[in-house]
Amino acid sequence: MGSTRDRKLVAALDLGTTSSRCIVFDRAGLPRGIGRRDHRQILPAPGRVEHDPLEIAANMDGIVADALADAGVGPSDIAAVGITNQRETAVVWDRSTGLPVCNAIVWQDTRTADFCDELVRDGHGEMIRQRTGLPVATYFSGPKIRWILDNVPGARERAERGELLFGTVDTWAIWNLTGGPSGGLHITDVTNASRTLLFDLRALRWDDELLGLMGIPAAILPEVRPSSEVYGTAQGRLAGVPIGGDLGDQQAALFGHAGFRPGDAKNTYGTGCFALLNTGTSPVTSGHGLITTVGYQLPGQPAVYCLEGSVAVAGALVQWLRDNLGLISNSAEVETLARSVPDNGGVYFVPAFSGLFAPHWRSDARGLIAGLTAFANKGHLARAVLEATAWQTREVLDAMCADSGSAIGELRVDGGMVQNELLMQIQADVLGVPVVRPRVAETTALGAAYAAGLAVGFWESMDELRSQWAEDRRWTPELDPVKREEEYARWKQAVERTLGWVSKA
Repeated sequence: MGSTRDRKLVAALDLGTTSSRCIVFDRAGLPRGIGRRDHRQILPAPGRVEHDPLEIAANMDGIVADALADAGVGPSDIAAVGITNQRETAVVWDRSTGLPVCNAIVWQDTRTADFCDELVRDGHGEMIRQRTGLPVATYFSGPKIRWILDNVPGARERAERGELLFGTVDTWAIWNLTGGPSGGLHITDVTNASRTLLFDLRALRWDDELLGLMGIPAAILPEVRPSSEVYGTAQGRLAGVPIGGDLGDQQAALFGHAGFRPGDAKNTYGTGCFALLNTGTSPVTSGHGLITTVGYQLPGQPAVYCLEGSVAVAGALVQWLRDNLGLISNSAEVETLARSVPDNGGVYFVPAFSGLFAPHWRSDARGLIAGLTAFANKGHLARAVLEATAWQTREVLDAMCADSGSAIGELRVDGGMVQNELLMQIQADVLGVPVVRPRVAETTALGAAYAAGLAVGFWESMDELRSQWAEDRRWTPELDPVKREEEYARWKQAVERTLGWVSKA
């Protein structure tokens, strides 16, 4: 094919928790075409969350077709494609048929709580945290693999014979894009590998001791590669297009913000809420409940590390208000409903549906609405729903500042919820610092596109990418600082009441 500089666009597949999207970007980093398909949230029991991997694979074909049509281009116009994904969701499938042995177990799922508790009780928690940068928690994919091998009939025997493959959603996608059973590539990148509880954060390889501890055969695991590199060539709708980028969704968002310098930070508002701080080429161990993770790696270069604060429920709470309570008919209506009242009326909502992630890491917590009086109405509940995301973010950023020893001057934001301008104002009020939305809000997909474009020379340098970041809107704090801290104290009081709700065996 001709030079990639002659091709006009780069594509990104953003395979998220509730939907999959393909976005086509031009050389200025602006979106020119988009395709989107939702996939089912399968909830077979309390605390269990699943996806159908075959549905996600089928949707990939549709979103690529829609995005190319929307942009008015074909595969010959695409220089490269990058992948970004919901990170800790576990898929196990048959390498010869391509059929999953069961539904994917989603990152929000808590069915592995007993096994995680057992690892901690047996004294392995600190070793695992030092080796992987992660606390032992249901969030991560390693225990999910163990559960599948132990609970799907015949799965362990088949895995040990080399018949099964494991991957997070990026691995599943690349395997299918490159031929599936007919020679599909079984790979992942360092960012996704670093979310498994099986990966040595400093050596950047699968850890035999951890595999033994979890009872997982090494043959099931993908090869680990840098985040920006030509891995292979796509088939199907993107036939002939190089696959050049692979990043977990939150790392991709940091990459899309051009967060390449130590001290750069961002927060993504999606199904969950995720803040990342670039700490450079040395991992920083958190003393305040954060995760240490790989931010990205370029070929032949050291990995760049991050501190991360992960919140399980953000946009998912708005969906719950819509789907479970029926108080709104679409997600955008939550802003209108919340604006119908001047404040929260004393109502606080802690959405610990799957326990609490950072900085608490308490799987025994459950959701709570506190402060209800006869005065409260649905507007106050909607306001409390938005404030829940802002207060959880405040907890995470407080921990980040404590670990890094420096304050955050402003917060760069992205994700679907940043279109909610009331939430952005609440976030600025809660933090006491400006909140800044970029010109391109689809930062996660943009980061995957940047990684792929760098791999093929479509963009020539990190400096070129950094120069493209542009501000769209800025929100500055308006809330009285004394009032802010009073409200924060009430929030923390509500959080305390969620803890210990589920009794541990």
